[in-house]
Amino acid sequence: MRIKYGMILAAGLGKRMRPLTLKTPKPLLEIGGRTLLERAINLFINHGVEEITINVHHLANQIEELISDLKSDVKIKISNEKDLLLDTGGGVKKGAKEFKNNPFFVINPDTIWSDRYSEEIKSLEKEYFKNKRPCLLLVRKELSLDNSFKGDFNLKNNLISKDKHNQFIFTGLQIMKNDNLAFLNKNIFSMNEVWTKLMSENNLGGLESNQKFYHLNTIEMFEKISTSSSID
Repeated sequence: MRIKYGMILAAGLGKRMRPLTLKTPKPLLEIGGRTLLERAINLFINHGVEEITINVHHLANQIEELISDLKSDVKIKISNEKDLLLDTGGGVKKGAKEFKNNPFFVINPDTIWSDRYSEEIKSLEKEYFKNKRPCLLLVRKELSLDNSFKGDFNLKNNLISKDKHNQFIFTGLQIMKNDNLAFLNKNIFSMNEVWTKLMSENNLGGLESNQKFYHLNTIEMFEKISTSSSID
């Protein structure tokens, strides 16, 4: 089986990346000659995703222009959050509504996605269909270029938990269904609320990534990543 739907979270303000993001939305910053958004889109397209929704807010017209100029057979839609930011969970709830009851990928373009993740997105998909539960792609803290991360989760037997000391970082790639968000009767909320409920039910799966983790969250990291010779 193959997941045909994908959501890209591109509505952030990019405050920690200023002044770069004063005139350019963070997803359109370039690393290795490609924008962060294009990297995320390419990962989906190369995997076989057929419909993509991208939520927008800050300098949304620039992202809309890029999408309109993009030559692809994949259907790409914009989920408008120009007037009101819905946070990560609310953004997914609104943007993925048209996916109905089908599973879908959610990706954060802050991570520097490349072809190196092609096998891992396949493995995450297999993990989802094997256990029929939402799942996240995680990476050990030691593999992160940024050593300031304290860790988000722990992972044992492909099941995610959150403890006092956590050894894994969320890469920004996950698989969900709209059913997993339906319990929240509100429009603005974080995906953390969804994950917390799933973990309480022992129903949040995980897979470990073996890739060096590059995550763009500060000007310093932008400069460091931009000069790295190992970025594809």
